[in-house]
Amino acid sequence: MTILVVGSVAFDSIRTPAGSRDEILGGSATYFSVAASYFSKVSLVAVVGEDFPESHVAFLRRKGVDTSGLQREKGRTFRWTGEYGRDLNTAKTLETQLNVFASFSPRIRPEHRKLPMVVLGNIDPTLQRSVLEQMDGPQTVVCDTMNYWIERTRESLLQTLARVDILLVNDAEVRQLAEDSNLLQAAGKVRKLGPQTLVVKRGEAGALMFHGNSVFVTPAFPVSDVVDPTGAGDSFAGGFCGYLAAARARDEAALRRAVVFGSVMASFTVSDFGPGRLGELTFTEIEERFREFRRSTSFEDPDRAGPGG
Repeated sequence: MTILVVGSVAFDSIRTPAGSRDEILGGSATYFSVAASYFSKVSLVAVVGEDFPESHVAFLRRKGVDTSGLQREKGRTFRWTGEYGRDLNTAKTLETQLNVFASFSPRIRPEHRKLPMVVLGNIDPTLQRSVLEQMDGPQTVVCDTMNYWIERTRESLLQTLARVDILLVNDAEVRQLAEDSNLLQAAGKVRKLGPQTLVVKRGEAGALMFHGNSVFVTPAFPVSDVVDPTGAGDSFAGGFCGYLAAARARDEAALRRAVVFGSVMASFTVSDFGPGRLGELTFTEIEERFREFRRSTSFEDPDRAGPGG
């Protein structure tokens, strides 16, 4: 199954306790596409400027990403500059230059309109709906958003969420969207807005998934050499959606495995600046880390425990 993802492709300049890099390949759609490419085919829709090098496009193509929907416009590519403190949990934005991204209007090619899964990256909710209006009845709609859109375009965002099957956001965004400080209650309120499944990304604290009447809780995969957290959430989304597309399923068991694969992909991303390590993986490495994750989180059923259990 092929995934259509619409989002940003950018240049990132990053400072962390491990060092710094200037104008490396970044953007939500970039990280998502590379992570998802290990599981399924991906068609990318984004915009770049005249300064975007063909070497970056070639990198995406080597990962099997369809870049025919990558729009090149007159001007400069979107740029983001940020830094992380020692806890590496929150990025401080130092500068944002939207450039050609400011006037981005996603154009869905005819051959992409029948794709069964569409992922709406973190863009204006009006643009997210414009993508859906160009699609021919996708089976699964996945959405990301952020505090900026929740604050500035709430009514428009609510219209988008009514058409979404799976929402992936962080815990602060869930609380803000629901206007409720209790995460469990907030999750319930958000799901009433439309999404059947809510995945809450919590960084180094792991992830929560709300689906049906169940709550699935996973830790983050422990990584000793965290270098740069940029793109970890988008890589999580790529692993999550990529697995679901490959499994061609959205039942409870498939969703739980997808969450774990998302965590696995994020764990590789944070060990290097940009998508470098993510782009060098083999599927054998991914499978081994998935198995290691399963071993490290398994425990005996208390109902079957021995004396004193």
